Amino acid sequence: MSEKIKISKKDNLKGEDGHKTFSIRLRDDIALELDKISQVTNRSRNELINIFLEHSVNNWELDEK
Repeated sequence: MSEKIKISKKDNLKGEDGHKTFSIRLRDDIALELDKISQVTNRSRNELINIFLEHSVNNWELDEK
């Protein structure tokens, strides 16, 4: 799957409500990449994770093999 996710820069960071909170474990390299993307886009890691998860949830298919 080579479709890129486009993320615009955000003017300011704001907390979001109405979401369920839980913890996850990430590999160090993924956390570092999220930090890099966060700096470039001015979005929080949490916001980026939500963008990436929403894209994945809406663009998956079952491998019947």
